[in-house]
Amino acid sequence: MKKLPAIIITLLLTGSILAACSPAATPLTVKVVTDASFPPFEDVDLNNRQIIGFDIELMKAVAVKANLEVTFENLGYDKLLTAMGSCQYDAAISAIPITDELKQKMLFSDPYYTVGQVVVVKTGNSAVSSKEQLAGLVVGAQKNTSSAAEVAKIAGATLKLYASVDLAYKDLIYGVIDAVVSDKPMALSYANTQANNLKIVGDEFAAENFGVAICSQKPDLLKRINDALAGAKNDGTINRLAQKWITSATQ
Repeated sequence: MKKLPAIIITLLLTGSILAACSPAATPLTVKVVTDASFPPFEDVDLNNRQIIGFDIELMKAVAVKANLEVTFENLGYDKLLTAMGSCQYDAAISAIPITDELKQKMLFSDPYYTVGQVVVVKTGNSAVSSKEQLAGLVVGAQKNTSSAAEVAKIAGATLKLYASVDLAYKDLIYGVIDAVVSDKPMALSYANTQANNLKIVGDEFAAENFGVAICSQKPDLLKRINDALAGAKNDGTINRLAQKWITSATQ
């Protein structure tokens, strides 16, 4: 057998070392923030204090496909948006709507889920059958959300803002406010709990897309996440997780 020239051996060894040390071989650590008060997208398992939900499992699946090592931190929604605007975290996933206003402060992945808004009232309320009948009533919604923006458009309705949507639903259950406007999956999770005595009225409206928010200084991370989301859509991962967390939880 002929001996390889020394220079070729050196090049082969160098290539092997570079391959072993390439970025693809070592996961990129990504700090992800979420507001775990929005089931079924994100919530806290009271048994073990772990953050769970559709968004969380989706982000973990994205991490595997994109060679990321993700850590999650729970933060209130307002603080989450402020933190992402100043790149205190690498990414955020928390049923965040892709809006023109937010796109001025952070990058957004391609949409991974689409929802619409609905009106929720007490079961015994026969006066309200659509959003057009909310005039003269107090309507709760979470601050800095599309839900709040939609209520603000309803002539005569009084908007009451909440730090988290679960607080709005609690006030509705106890009769402090007349109605809540929220994303349909959240509304279903409350309306389908018989003890809450709540119901959805009218048609779904104002559809919006959820996306992963990413630090504005990290376009490379954006590409990784978009590629992984495309893979998760094509191989059925997103549909499977939606069935597990959203469809089954709201039936």
